[in-house]
Amino acid sequence: MERTLDDWIADVATELGIDLEVDVTGLLDLARVVAHGVARPAAPLTAFLVGYAAAQQGGGPAEVARAQARTAALAERWAGEQE
Repeated sequence: MERTLDDWIADVATELGIDLEVDVTGLLDLARVVAHGVARPAAPLTAFLVGYAAAQQGGGPAEVARAQARTAALAERWAGEQE
């Protein structure tokens, strides 16, 4: 049986007791922008910070989306400054 990224995310969510549908595409897009616009090691750390910030604001999908959008905009600004 081939396991997929979705399987991994579902298993991690179950293991951590998280009942939240993960926007995998959005998080991967954010990680890409951060990795290319800031630094590769910043991508996983940023994903953690986005999750943490969303949890501090109530932890629902809307909070995650807001934190992702704000952070992606910041990473885009950083990338623009590098040019």
